[in-house]
Amino acid sequence: PASPPRREERLREALGGDGVALRVHEAVITAVAPGAVTPAGSDHFAVFSPYFRRWSQESLREPLAAPRTVRVPDGVRGEPLPDRTQVPGVSPGLPTGGESAGRDLFSRWSRSGLPLYEDRHDDLAGDGTSRLSPYLHFGALSPVELVQRSRTHGGPGAEAFVRQVCWRDFHHQVLAARPGASTEDYRTRHDRWRDEEEAAEDIAAWREGRTGYPVVDAAMRQLRHEGWMHNRARLLVASFLTKTLYVDWRIGARHFLDLLVDGDVVNNQMNWQWVAGTGTDTRPHRVLNPLVQARRFDPDGIYVRRWVPELGDVDGRRVHEPWRLTAKERSALDYPEPVVDLAEGLARFRHARGRD
Repeated sequence: PASPPRREERLREALGGDGVALRVHEAVITAVAPGAVTPAGSDHFAVFSPYFRRWSQESLREPLAAPRTVRVPDGVRGEPLPDRTQVPGVSPGLPTGGESAGRDLFSRWSRSGLPLYEDRHDDLAGDGTSRLSPYLHFGALSPVELVQRSRTHGGPGAEAFVRQVCWRDFHHQVLAARPGASTEDYRTRHDRWRDEEEAAEDIAAWREGRTGYPVVDAAMRQLRHEGWMHNRARLLVASFLTKTLYVDWRIGARHFLDLLVDGDVVNNQMNWQWVAGTGTDTRPHRVLNPLVQARRFDPDGIYVRRWVPELGDVDGRRVHEPWRLTAKERSALDYPEPVVDLAEGLARFRHARGRD
């Protein structure tokens, strides 16, 4: 197994000075603990598919029933949690928190959404995702229980969902073995990212959902409102920032952590690195074209019109390319021109990576 994190060691030492023992429970936020399965000659799997095969063979513990009572030490007094309106900077569309809400969500979704998950999980407008990630992040739901209950349902949808749960564990075991990857490239491509000051206007447009590419802007506005974003949208906006605008992935990762209700260092940083091509992706130079992604995963423009009301009157898939509208139609829109030409952005990325 991987060595204990430095924070854990410091905490154990500090508590030990007061005669208190630290007991760490493995596989609480993961289904399989980091380091529980390793390839021959290495402390972690660097590629997902072989990890998934080994992970799938692991026997998971049985979830325990909730305790009838919880003993609280004398002198410990609970205080009511603040209402979300009392917390500054909170996204207005956050979901209801807590275990009860999470379990109810999974029960409802497992009946209707799980069977269709394989076919619908990339559908931006239909939103066929489980939306369980915030509950997993805060420990309100057990990944072990989700895997076991999903397997009980069976079928292609359940298999696809379990695979996504495995991705969480995969990233945990990568970062447990390589903790420096939270801030440094897991696999450097010797990128010469644009200077943050030079790219300031483009970065601001990306954060605000004003890039001129409707599907990118829709996703960034969903993030700000809900503190959450569809997984397919996360991939395409991350690719747009790192490979079209050629901005350092750490800038995007930091913005996500500022707003995501399910944002944790492990999955946020490693997913950003995967998209940026500095992580575990076996095709590090792939670029997700936002127009291709929009046509494929939001073919009728429903997702875009939901989050970019300025384009609400633009019909069908024309909404994905507002710059192609007539001059009269464009003059009626309060919507910006694209911040970058896609071909120019791709050329800059390829040149920077030495692939032109």
